[in-house]
Amino acid sequence: LSFKVSFPTLTVVLPLLSPNEDLLLAAAYVSDAQYNRNVPFETSPQAVRLYHFYNHWTMRAATYFFIWGDLALALFEEPALFPLPFLATSIAEVLCLTAFSGRLVHFAKVTPQMVFWKDTKNICIVVTIVLTLIDLITYGSLEAVNIHGVRWSRALRPVFLINFPESRQIRRAFRSIRNTLPDILYVFLLFIFSMLVFSLMALKLFGDRGLKTVEGSPYFTNILDIAFELYVLVTTANSPDVMMPAYEFNWWYSLYFITYIIINTYIFMSVFLAVVYNNYRKHLKNEIRTLAYLKRHKMIEAFNILKVKVGTEFVVKEAQWRQLAKIVAPDISSSHLELLLRISDEGQKGYVDKMNFLRLADLLNIQVVTINIKRHPLEAWMPRVYQSSPSLLVQKTVRHRIFVWVYDVIILINAIFIALDEKNPLISYAEWLFLSLYIIEILLKLYTYEPRAYFGRKQFWNCVVSVLLTSSLCLVSETLFYPRFRVIVTTLINIGPTMLTFGGLVLVVYYVFAIVGMEVFHGKVHFFDPSSTSPDALVCGNPALKDSAFARSRYCRNNFNDLAASLILLTELTVVNQCFPLLADGFALVTHQASKLYFIGFHVVVVILIVNIFIAFILEAFFVAYSLEKSEVETAIEKKIQELGVGVQEEEVQDGKLIDNVDAKDSGFSGDDGDNKRRALKGLYFRIASKRYKTVDALLQQMFESEIAPEDEGPSLEEILNFSPSDVHPKNPSFENSA
Repeated sequence: LSFKVSFPTLTVVLPLLSPNEDLLLAAAYVSDAQYNRNVPFETSPQAVRLYHFYNHWTMRAATYFFIWGDLALALFEEPALFPLPFLATSIAEVLCLTAFSGRLVHFAKVTPQMVFWKDTKNICIVVTIVLTLIDLITYGSLEAVNIHGVRWSRALRPVFLINFPESRQIRRAFRSIRNTLPDILYVFLLFIFSMLVFSLMALKLFGDRGLKTVEGSPYFTNILDIAFELYVLVTTANSPDVMMPAYEFNWWYSLYFITYIIINTYIFMSVFLAVVYNNYRKHLKNEIRTLAYLKRHKMIEAFNILKVKVGTEFVVKEAQWRQLAKIVAPDISSSHLELLLRISDEGQKGYVDKMNFLRLADLLNIQVVTINIKRHPLEAWMPRVYQSSPSLLVQKTVRHRIFVWVYDVIILINAIFIALDEKNPLISYAEWLFLSLYIIEILLKLYTYEPRAYFGRKQFWNCVVSVLLTSSLCLVSETLFYPRFRVIVTTLINIGPTMLTFGGLVLVVYYVFAIVGMEVFHGKVHFFDPSSTSPDALVCGNPALKDSAFARSRYCRNNFNDLAASLILLTELTVVNQCFPLLADGFALVTHQASKLYFIGFHVVVVILIVNIFIAFILEAFFVAYSLEKSEVETAIEKKIQELGVGVQEEEVQDGKLIDNVDAKDSGFSGDDGDNKRRALKGLYFRIASKRYKTVDALLQQMFESEIAPEDEGPSLEEILNFSPSDVHPKNPSFENSA
């Protein structure tokens, strides 16, 4: 069986053959290289087929469904937001554990046994499943005899989110924390020592002077209370309240607090960020280097499976290459596949050499937009009018850069008018003028560009802008989607996918702290309706909070009585405003002063560690994006696609103006009547999706790979897996400067 695909300058006959074992094994290696998977698997035919099934999107989706379902059970378990019987939640959890066990068994079937049991991730999953079952049985047995137990295994549920192979990005974020801990520990111990020294100084300075706080409590007479207040002062959450009793007594005492803030808030917190950032960069470089060499290693393995000798060199035949690409990317269009083959087989020799074969994973990762060039409907309906001189002048004007600049000026003027007094009739009527101008812009573009290209699937923002314009929100949309601050926009787009990774990391930490908080603090604080006349409403349902700042501030809704309330409270703690000491003090009053360690621990993990790592990532993202923007780095693959006659350069494309950017030499038209020939042309063309949508990790890996010579097969697999940040191999000054 075969079928023919034709479009400008490209014609191909594609054979449809069933894949054999060698092709499936090679496809597994290429797919791993494409998605940066590092899973050692058996190479027997049955194991390879199981491995392909293991990586199928339906299996991954099912795994995530059960992971999120398992995490969501906390909403229905006591203390619950939506209470369900224990039997119902326990059955649901057993189903989730069964799915996890099945996924783990599936993974064991494709992985060598020794490798499977040496993998810490697999051991963590097995141990967590066993502990959860033990906890379920124990808790259920106690409930059966009306004895209240503690569901301690719920805090282990994020283990499944972290340790399944699909969550390698979240796992990498945790590795960043783990790798950073040894170095940051020394700084943290020095910070604690400094804080304790200042606590002892405060005890000696203020302890015997009979000072009182605003609430009437003794001021700085207990070393543990002093240490907590000074720790909170580092966050500035209790500034200047903590200083006021001493400051009112003698203004010279303010120098003590100023010195403390300079040393611990500004110096130590900055050192924390510096240590985290330095370690993040160091370990990021090591991981990117490992990924780059693993990808090269897997592509070489795939090549060695399919290679045949032609003349003096080993190559992969064109038919084998086509079948391999279709197995790895079954949804790839025939025209897109032919385009990739034209890049890989430059001389149209009927085979792909080793250097070009190694680029297959990168080729499949590059988003190629297929453009179907069609004539404008008005040109078909009324060709003489649409081709008339006035009509061509309008089209030429709309395509010109000056047209864009004029509307940029209009946007600026509109922004100035919005900032003025809207009650002025002139200003009010001007808004209608600006709205009319924006509608005229859309109509002119629709007249110039083929409507289906303007509102096509790949022209999403044109649709958004049009809808918002008709909703009189034109200024916001135009200003947002036609920015001139491209570096900042590029950075924000690049960090978007990885922000989801950090979102998963934060969710894991929040979930664990929420479960622990629910077990320790639930039922200690209660919320009453504002219209309630109950005396308990004034003390949040707990007499221990009488006359406390917690109760006076009406913080009763900030409690750990269900998962949703717990997550909201933890979000408030992350902001570290004045609620941090109030919440800690309030829950210490209803339990024990030692409970303040819970709030300090949360601040250390989330604010000092995770937030600093996130800041380090954003800094790295900005530096990389800025560097690439200034140098306009393009890979050789992208350049080759753009050099083809069917390639369209992204940066020059505006709206539906696609065919005008095709190289005239290859597309077969040039000269004065080029416009007419372009309008008469039909067929498929391509453009590279914008570099703005590449992740920072992909850019860094691409930059590192550019330092590897095409003939360099790199170190052995064992050496790759044992890379450490202190290794000097390989040396890559470009990557070092950028990362």
